[in-house]
Amino acid sequence: MTRRALPLYATIAIFLLAFFLCWLQFPFILSTRVIGNLLTDNAYLGIVAVGMTLVILSGGIDLSVGSVIAFSGVFIAVMLRDTGLHPLAVFALLLAITTGFGAAMGVLIHRLAMPPFIVTLAGMFLARGAAYMLSIQSVPIQHPFYDVLQDAYWLMLGKGRLTLIGVLMLLSVALGMVIAHRTRFGISVYALGGGEQTARLMGVRQGRTIMLVYAYSGLMAGLSGIVFSVYTGSGYSLATVGTELTAIAAVVIGGTLLTGGAGYMFGTLVGVLTMGLIQTYIVFDGSLSSWWTKIVIGVLLLVFILLQKALLRLTRGSFSGEAG
Repeated sequence: MTRRALPLYATIAIFLLAFFLCWLQFPFILSTRVIGNLLTDNAYLGIVAVGMTLVILSGGIDLSVGSVIAFSGVFIAVMLRDTGLHPLAVFALLLAITTGFGAAMGVLIHRLAMPPFIVTLAGMFLARGAAYMLSIQSVPIQHPFYDVLQDAYWLMLGKGRLTLIGVLMLLSVALGMVIAHRTRFGISVYALGGGEQTARLMGVRQGRTIMLVYAYSGLMAGLSGIVFSVYTGSGYSLATVGTELTAIAAVVIGGTLLTGGAGYMFGTLVGVLTMGLIQTYIVFDGSLSSWWTKIVIGVLLLVFILLQKALLRLTRGSFSGEAG
């Protein structure tokens, strides 16, 4: 068990322990109905967190994703309302826009040597402003194809429903795992997160890698917007405010180092499910305020940041010992 994998194991252990404690108090929480709802309710967050994981692994940050999700929902709703395009054509156009938007931010970060925080913060305001320009009001989505998407599910044992958007989240995580851990591009992302000198020694094309990382984040944010529009059945420019911070929290709780260079895509899935489990427990309890979700997530986030700090010190200490 390597030191770099300790945060992942800690995340899995905390999730299993939390699920066990919830099961002791509410045995029905182990039913496939609850599990299906857990995947459905957190599908959009899980998808955008996949893109955020790759960004953080590269040593960057993307603050624009929450606004991109809101823009995506409004864009889809307005296009379906005002044009005769099929939703699939609108989805393709949207994904091209959000991917290009992410790629443009990546180019600016590399070419102008600007901090990702500043560039993506500007992107956040830009995407939210574009959503406001399309519509300030909530726009309902009424299309037969959306009815098909919302009603699509697979019946699990115990009559739980595995919805289409839940499956999309799982497929997105699986694809993210392949990209991050089984491709040359993924190796380049890890090298980039390890530091500029490390990336140069490994022959990483930094500009190309940074552009692709943020393009992928934009793609995942656009897909998350599609999923969110299916989930809510509408587009609203004020939706998903703060989702970018929730996604970052899920990635860190999932064991990925905020400084980049270490982490696992599967850990992000566990981090998202852990946050969803907290919300589910509060709903089952009925007596706790929803604000407890934020409090518990904040505590978990602090714990994992402290764990990462401790692991970094241990790693540096081991290197110093080997050098001595």
